Amino acid sequence: MELNGIHHVTAVSGQIGRNVDFYTRVLGLRLVKKSVNQDDVSAYHLFYADKVGSPGTDMTFFDWPGAGPDRRGTDSIVTTAFRVDGRAALDYWIARLEGEGVTHHGIESFAGRDVLRFEDPEGQRLVLVDDGGAAYEGEIWDGAGVPVAHALRGFYAVMLSVPRLDRVDPILTGVLQFRPTRRADYPTGAQVAIYEMGAGGPGREVWVVEEPDAPVAWLGAGGVHHVAFRVADGDEQRYWHERTARVGLRVSPVIDRFYFQSIYFRISNGILFEIATDGPGFAADEDPDALGETLALPPFLEPQREQIEAGLKPIVVPQP
Repeated sequence: MELNGIHHVTAVSGQIGRNVDFYTRVLGLRLVKKSVNQDDVSAYHLFYADKVGSPGTDMTFFDWPGAGPDRRGTDSIVTTAFRVDGRAALDYWIARLEGEGVTHHGIESFAGRDVLRFEDPEGQRLVLVDDGGAAYEGEIWDGAGVPVAHALRGFYAVMLSVPRLDRVDPILTGVLQFRPTRRADYPTGAQVAIYEMGAGGPGREVWVVEEPDAPVAWLGAGGVHHVAFRVADGDEQRYWHERTARVGLRVSPVIDRFYFQSIYFRISNGILFEIATDGPGFAADEDPDALGETLALPPFLEPQREQIEAGLKPIVVPQP
């Protein structure tokens, strides 16, 4: 049994209104769920994805307004890569980012693909990757003014930075059954070890850079909290729970997040992995045409709705 790719990436924002503007208006993603951090209901948890919130398209953010900026370093998840279809899409995004005043590095090459590196307003490191027209399993969101042909098509990969590759490789390969495929030089000059899972290809890669001399990262606004990987259902998740526990990883119990079920474990002090089920999905409690328009709470938090809403500040999205 293999993991079936990236499920979602969860990051941190200290400026949630600006975050909403960037990921919906600039990047053209749909806000498919406006909820709260189930472990800290005083903070929003926002989910941006394709039209229906397909697994493998979902970039989520914890709203931590008091967080300082992310301190970059190793032992962390350092970059999130989205996929687009073709060189024309990258050209479109260059023009769009420049029109929004977003600095980028131009079209570069990595592992035989054209890529475009840039950052969000808080320094979240992002890259668009030409996926070569590979099949896309989700539904493009066409409500943000980005042409469907050039829209983001979910994740391509995530990049990890580790002090020593030999410490995490046994977990990636021996436990999680990722397959090391090749090494390639990233545009920054770092050599990257590329792993794949499942069928391989877009959405099913993890890139790992070894940085023994880098300082240890400290998570803040503009950093990534964790990455989640896909399983079809609870039976597959139980398999992975047993497998990770058997080798001594400190894995959480299965946690019902209502929109999916999750287990969590660390592969190092700073890198948190999650394994999440594909369903039930974000339409479990909202009409698909109205996703993300109101505060959604899972059933076990509904009795606290009045108290939770009273503790949340309205999200103020800046006008362009």
